Amino acid sequence: MTVIPDGRASPARTEESLTISETSRDVSTSLDMTKGLFASLNVYHDIASRSAAVNMAIDEALLETAEIPTIRFYTWDHPALSFGYFGKFADVENHAPQRDLARRWTGGGIVFHGDDLTYSIVIPATEPAFSESSRSIYEKIHGALRDALVSEGQDAVVAAVADRGAGVSDADYNGHCFANPVRADVLSNGRKIAGAAQRRTRRGLLQQGANYAPSATTKRSMNI
Repeated sequence: MTVIPDGRASPARTEESLTISETSRDVSTSLDMTKGLFASLNVYHDIASRSAAVNMAIDEALLETAEIPTIRFYTWDHPALSFGYFGKFADVENHAPQRDLARRWTGGGIVFHGDDLTYSIVIPATEPAFSESSRSIYEKIHGALRDALVSEGQDAVVAAVADRGAGVSDADYNGHCFANPVRADVLSNGRKIAGAAQRRTRRGLLQQGANYAPSATTKRSMNI
């Protein structure tokens, strides 16, 4: 049974899978990746792989309904491509025969999905963290991700400034968005391995991100 959360969970309830079953439910008290960023946090492990369109619809629903900070981790049931809210379909339609296509609710460029660990974070407008700048929120979330990667022995740094020299020309390296890091993206050995995009509305802030170095141990350290 697929459930769209209603956002009315109490602070004590920190996690429920979007797909409910006796064997898949996992309740935790914290998420190492974002520990200390929020007073309380709802964590959803969406264990069912979904289409690109459904993944984007769930993120939209969370933005509209979440009443405390919420993070959702999810995967894709087919190779997919997402592009920014203001992107043009004409720029990606040639990928349609090979990938599911979806417009994100956030900005940014083209991102290929399949092997990445994808997440969305919603900060309701009533939450104190919502008053922080978008840059500050972006940096804090990526700082927490870097710490999780480093704790598992992986090389990871947060880019201090836009570093075009760290970009790669390999067209297969996740296309446009991951080819050139910007400030506060996560780099490993000079390559961008994690990026994100945001959108603010009257309801809250949505950050959608992808990590391309999600080892099994890193997933465990992030409570995946």
